[in-house]
Amino acid sequence: MEANIRYQENVVIVDLKGKLVWGRERLVLKETITQLLEADKKNILLNLSEVKYMDSSGIGELVSSYRAVKQAGGRLKIVHLSNRIYTTLTIMRLLPIFEVFSDEKEAVMSFATEA
Repeated sequence: MEANIRYQENVVIVDLKGKLVWGRERLVLKETITQLLEADKKNILLNLSEVKYMDSSGIGELVSSYRAVKQAGGRLKIVHLSNRIYTTLTIMRLLPIFEVFSDEKEAVMSFATEA
């Protein structure tokens, strides 16, 4: 799992690549979110276009990341979910907690339109 960070407007975009699964891979997301929050970066967009597989541990880490950002007063949103991960989150009834976008520009703009 790799996490590459880029900035657009007042949003941090985290491009994840690989499998979000048990072990070191899962910790990449956790460490990235922790570092961003410590740097007071609270508008976070996870780009999952290159994440093709996520196990239950990865899903748990995704939910934990959402909670950590929310508790810090921030917002975490997702862009480019694969059909497989979208279906998994739907079946697990987790999709409603996330704001999910198919277009990155629209996702970035959504941060600006909120109070």
